[in-house]
Amino acid sequence: MEKLGLNEIRKKFLDFYGTKEHYTRGSFSLIPHNDKSLLIINSGMAPLKPFFSGLETPPAPRMATCQKCIRTDDIENVGLTARHGTFFEMLGSFSFGDYFKEESITWGWEFITEVMKMPEDKLWATVFLDDDEAFDIWKNKIGMPEEKIVRLGKDDNFWEIGTGPCGPCSEIYFDRGEEYGCGSPDCKPGCDCDRYIEFWNHVFTQFSKQDDGSYENLAHPNIDTGMGLERMACIMQGVDSIFDVDTIRMVLEEVCKIAGVEYADGAKPTDVSVRIITDHVRSATFMIGDTIMPSNEGRGYVLRRLIRRAVRHGRKLGIEGKFLSEVADKVIESSKEGYPELEEQRVFIKKIIQQEEDRFSKTLNQGLAIINEYMDEMEKSGETVLSGEKAFKLHDTYGFPLEITEEILAERGYTADRDDFDIYMTRQKELGKSDAAKSDEAWKESEIDYLFDGETLFTGYEKAEDEGNVVSLFSDDKELDVLTAGESGNVILDRTPFYAKGGGQASDKGIIEGSGFKAEVTDVFKRKGTYAHKITVLEGEIKKNDSAKAKVDQVTRNNSARNHTCTHILHQALRDVLGEHVHQAGSAVDSKLLRFDFAHFEAMTTEQIHMVQDIVNEKINSFLPVSCVEMPIRDAQNSGALGLFEDKYGDMVRVVSVGDFSKELCGGIHVSNSGQIGPFKIISESGIAAGVRRIEAVTGAGLLELLNSKESTINEAAAMLKSKPNLLTEKLNGFIKENEELRSELESLKKQHMNEAAADIINEKINVNGIDLLTHIFEDMDMDDLRNIADDLRAKNDNIAIVFAAVNGPKVTLMVALSKDLVAKGYHAGNMIKEIAKAAGGGGGGKADMAQAGAKDKNKLPDAFKVAESLL
Repeated sequence: MEKLGLNEIRKKFLDFYGTKEHYTRGSFSLIPHNDKSLLIINSGMAPLKPFFSGLETPPAPRMATCQKCIRTDDIENVGLTARHGTFFEMLGSFSFGDYFKEESITWGWEFITEVMKMPEDKLWATVFLDDDEAFDIWKNKIGMPEEKIVRLGKDDNFWEIGTGPCGPCSEIYFDRGEEYGCGSPDCKPGCDCDRYIEFWNHVFTQFSKQDDGSYENLAHPNIDTGMGLERMACIMQGVDSIFDVDTIRMVLEEVCKIAGVEYADGAKPTDVSVRIITDHVRSATFMIGDTIMPSNEGRGYVLRRLIRRAVRHGRKLGIEGKFLSEVADKVIESSKEGYPELEEQRVFIKKIIQQEEDRFSKTLNQGLAIINEYMDEMEKSGETVLSGEKAFKLHDTYGFPLEITEEILAERGYTADRDDFDIYMTRQKELGKSDAAKSDEAWKESEIDYLFDGETLFTGYEKAEDEGNVVSLFSDDKELDVLTAGESGNVILDRTPFYAKGGGQASDKGIIEGSGFKAEVTDVFKRKGTYAHKITVLEGEIKKNDSAKAKVDQVTRNNSARNHTCTHILHQALRDVLGEHVHQAGSAVDSKLLRFDFAHFEAMTTEQIHMVQDIVNEKINSFLPVSCVEMPIRDAQNSGALGLFEDKYGDMVRVVSVGDFSKELCGGIHVSNSGQIGPFKIISESGIAAGVRRIEAVTGAGLLELLNSKESTINEAAAMLKSKPNLLTEKLNGFIKENEELRSELESLKKQHMNEAAADIINEKINVNGIDLLTHIFEDMDMDDLRNIADDLRAKNDNIAIVFAAVNGPKVTLMVALSKDLVAKGYHAGNMIKEIAKAAGGGGGGKADMAQAGAKDKNKLPDAFKVAESLL
């Protein structure tokens, strides 16, 4: 059997199914597309659910993919076993109502025996207990000996999740040899020993499970197969562990090199940490490459947990300082053949990993010290469960995900109180909760299905005005027969020139009118090819089956088109200035403004912003032609067009090009020439999340509106300062100079006043145990002033302890300052302030010579001063 590399196996699989008329493609993003049931893609068929469910039309009746997947269900086993990993690739072949069992099994057999050249005597098959059809194919079509076809029950060879589509499976196994077996003469697939390894599952979705538990035949059965690429690579390379597969081993050896340890076979404690780091950095690299950013929620939390767990195991190996980005380099190096986007994103991926590693490293040692203290206390008291309050402190203060705390505790046989932890976590979320913006969708997902059985013909690329028929009226979940003047609702036309909001672009606005009625269109939404126009009837009444003329507001559309085309130019300009790691992370365009979110690891400099702005304006002023061409998705990919290809399910996609400068997938409305955009101005650049920046800008009429607004502000300011706009700077310089002179005079008076105050209050000191103690309450004075007074007193007096309180409305602040000689004797202001502040309901700390604390009750300040006396 030929030894094949992981990248080679992937290519052979996709090439083979390409010869079987399958539409082949690489991986969809790890971020699920329009699927709220999944946090992150965890199987090969997950991105294809819209095709299997009928919600979307597949690009072809046959597909083959290699899908990136993340699973953290068994994360505690990663590193301990030879096969567990959080990141893996799944090869899959699929039929959407096209071919069925015979083709699936026959082609699968052809691939593994003729392409992969796996020895037939090592191959076994399993089928569902009652699936005689699959059994006959293996026996009569393939020629597999009957004794090597194993019938297994529902738990092993039947796929179903609740009600809905389901069906039997047929799995292919590889015999690793007697040395891996249990010694039983009946050992075969289905046995719990390690001899037989399942590597390819063929699922035959032919039934639909009903609510009563019965099964009905599907009119169009489907095929869904899945082969774990890493597992297949283990077989083809003759290794027992996924960590010995060529591409993964390359990463593992880099970890060993950095840590200065040798890797054996996974049995040593250091081997476990090496495996965990290897796996987790692979996951993190691919997740960040798909724009997942570390955060405290959702998939961002999964990423943060993986990175921080890897950092912790790095410390266990004795690695000091940041190192994960070096490991990420090896991940990219080993995987860029199958995922060239990793190379494009290299700088970005490494920077995000470095930032997250740096954040955690700053508190890791403190957190480890704290948790060790907790465990020592538990050992002394005989407790075995860490309180949720303490676990939450580790999470909230030191950045320890609960799972990492639990892992550390488990190493000494302890657990954490999860329920108690959840109470503290819920309390924090409630404190920071804000009202989520309500969706402005015109209908719920279920509403439109019964309203219009068909698709609206969109004519807006060619027209701004068209005639159609009213096929449905609805409002608030109810279908209507008529809408009259003053009423609002939604109308569905059989054809429309109105662009529906999507791809970041706002919808068109305009008028729908007909015989006896006129309505204003304020928004347009689309679902499954059906367009609903949100309207307010201005005149008459609109009824179902009425003929209607739809007129787009051309000015609003033109301004939106300007901004949309400009985002494409802006995208490329950002890549030219900042690097090819930049890619779109969201956008919003309407007639007023454009907003563009992009992946980048730091704030742009003023110089970079000006460079981007200059490039965009240069391309606008070059009057570049803008073309919108439909082409097969493969041609679009090969042409270098930018875009989220997983968002374009059809085989044909629309590619928008701005001269030779920009080329992107896009379904929006655009200008025909870049010169139509007009001047472009960036008005802000800011960060909106870790590794994501946002630019807001205006073009054309939007810039004119901005200039008018600024001119109005300047005129108003000039009037307030009794100046002319062109003399405003001169006038302001005069005010600034006068203000500086007054400030200098005020500071001089303030210093004089403080010297006088210091001279006055020194007489209030009392002698306590041979030390001069000075206490005083100041009203409406800031702490900087108090520090200056204290410094002046300490400069002129030895053997003095000063305790001041500043009362500013409800805010009370305490300060302790000690002369140098007292500090030399061992007195400590930071320790004193903790006890003094307690008496007034507060707390704080500081250095030996000066410390500060907040207090809650000004009426208890005399009590606090008494504590100072008792301490001395």
